Amino acid sequence: MGLEGAVRLGYRKEPAAIEDPGERERVFQERVAELYEHGKAVNAAAALEIDAVIDPAESRAWILAAPDGWAPEDTAPPGGRRPFVDTW
Repeated sequence: MGLEGAVRLGYRKEPAAIEDPGERERVFQERVAELYEHGKAVNAAAALEIDAVIDPAESRAWILAAPDGWAPEDTAPPGGRRPFVDTW
């Protein structure tokens, strides 16, 4: 369900009390705009304490920069051999 449907269901008593169809539509659009504003990624990131929100235009640079800071030899234990771990 989209935000429009959520507004129609969640706020159905408020618009039903308004007689003027133009005013009813204006109230509906205000509620939808309010939910869209509240649901932006930056607001969600602030509420959920996410460290960074990547702009889609910058995602290629982030993806290409990720392998530069990682090398397989950094994860190998001393001696170059991983210890045996019995999974059972």
